[in-house]
Amino acid sequence: MTDCTATQLIDDDRTRVTRFDFEPGAETGWHVHAMDYVITAITDCHMRLELPGGEVTEVTVPAGAAYRREQGVEHNVINAGAAPMSFVEIELK
Repeated sequence: MTDCTATQLIDDDRTRVTRFDFEPGAETGWHVHAMDYVITAITDCHMRLELPGGEVTEVTVPAGAAYRREQGVEHNVINAGAAPMSFVEIELK
């Protein structure tokens, strides 16, 4: 397992903004989101999502696309593509 690189860009009283960079096969490791969050893809992101209970899904988020989720999401995010991928996560405090 290779960990992705997380670079914190902002952490103030309202938001936490983190850039995540993944080499092919790199992953976040299992985690639970404590806050609502928005993801914006910097590159095309071919993600394998490991979910509780053994479920695995694969999604592609095109560069420039964004989506949001509510707190409580639990998963491990893996770069399932052949190229590096990057996205920015904005957590809402």
